[in-house]
Amino acid sequence: MIKNTRKAKLILIFITFVVGLCSIVYELLISTISSYLMGDSIRQFSLIIGIYLASMGLGSFLSRAIDKKLVSSFIVLELLLGFIGAISVPLCYVYYSMTDASGYQFFVLFLTSLIGALTGFEIPLLTRIMEGSYSLKDNISTILTFDYMGALLATLVFPFFLVPFVGLYKSSLLFGLINIAMGILSIHLLEDELKQKGRFKKLIYLATSISVSLIIIMLFAAKSFMAFWNDSIFRYPVIHTENSPYQNLTVTQHPDEFRLYLNGAIQFSSRDEYRYHEALVHVPLSQLENVKDVLILGGGEGLAAREVLKYPELNTLTIVELDPAVSRISRDMPLLSQLNAEALDNPKVSVIHNDAFQFLATSVTRYDAIIADLPDPTNESLARLYSSVFFRMMYDHLTDEGVMATQATSPDLTKNAFWCINETIKHAGFPYTHPYRITVPSFGNWGFVMAKKQEGLTKHLRPEINYSYLEDASFNQIFYFPKDIRVENMDVNRLDAPKLLEYYLDHWQSLQNIQR
Repeated sequence: MIKNTRKAKLILIFITFVVGLCSIVYELLISTISSYLMGDSIRQFSLIIGIYLASMGLGSFLSRAIDKKLVSSFIVLELLLGFIGAISVPLCYVYYSMTDASGYQFFVLFLTSLIGALTGFEIPLLTRIMEGSYSLKDNISTILTFDYMGALLATLVFPFFLVPFVGLYKSSLLFGLINIAMGILSIHLLEDELKQKGRFKKLIYLATSISVSLIIIMLFAAKSFMAFWNDSIFRYPVIHTENSPYQNLTVTQHPDEFRLYLNGAIQFSSRDEYRYHEALVHVPLSQLENVKDVLILGGGEGLAAREVLKYPELNTLTIVELDPAVSRISRDMPLLSQLNAEALDNPKVSVIHNDAFQFLATSVTRYDAIIADLPDPTNESLARLYSSVFFRMMYDHLTDEGVMATQATSPDLTKNAFWCINETIKHAGFPYTHPYRITVPSFGNWGFVMAKKQEGLTKHLRPEINYSYLEDASFNQIFYFPKDIRVENMDVNRLDAPKLLEYYLDHWQSLQNIQR
């Protein structure tokens, strides 16, 4: 069936390695784009991996229907799988912009099942193609070994190279081309199967030419496509977008404002971010007689730091930001550096690129104030930064007179999540918690929780500090919550049971609609 030469065997082993690599890359691409767009990475990865593996099993079962023309079938399979894999991410982008969350979820699972079923055909076909060259034992072990090695390489290349340097869109197109190339390479393994089938070979080359041409056109049009998609998703024109190893960063601009989005979720608008950051910073810092040493968890864009630096007695400000890309563009992009008053370059400021959880777990420093300026708990990795263990570590890193504050989502849109955070902070050991809220036009009614080790609540702002929004006259009002948004007896958010994620994602779709 195949040419019984060492070269032919090596080509088949190489093809086995590459198709294993491509199939895992497709799965990772679809899972990642769905996590970006839908949130809840556990749910997305679990559903997609489960459907993918089940579909592979179905494809393997159906492969028994192919009795003859194994290499021809494999070539067609690789061309089809390569083309579908290539356009998988563009299709996800397009479909997401055209439908609601449930429609998109159904489409993604259908696309996953299709790719999984086609992938499931590969191993049985390759095993049978190679049966004339190896014993059954060696045949199966060789195929599986190189298939799994390809999968391993995919898991290493994907987070460290493809996402940060190539991007999801281009990665799917490039690996589709690679997959198609494996189909073409398989032609060299034929002996007699295609000798009398010139028409089949012509059709294969025609289909390949059309597929490759379309993919190449899409590659060259990548910038235009993403610009068009971003404009259809975001309210204002996109002036900067990039994929870091951790997330997608997008900056949009309008004549009156610009906005930063992380994974499609708005982080701030230059028009009203001062309201949010003044409330997050000055309410807790007003509780201290002296602001000496402050820790900000998150806040790599430097806006909370700008507010902390207004305190003249400040000695040190430490910012723990996971993503170096956030602090980099906040330094290098004039719009951002002007907005944060170049706070990240202040000699009092130290920026540490680390996970906030890991930083607290290893640090022994104690602070007068800890401010958590972290994204909303849209996935399990973020939800742990609102867990009882995390808040307990914050408690342990505060001085006896210290104070902490965290953003706590919207008490209107996600009131269960808001009060869950408050309950979790109490459970972590803080005897005094003070929930408060303000109105930020870009977000709506937004909530925070301040917590202290000692009793007492100062409701007077420091008069020497320059505020754009806060004032003593309205200070009392921010601690009042109407009874229709007060919720009691919420579950505690724990590492092993992220209840907060469930509360938050109940409102995910409505939040997505608002953020756009």
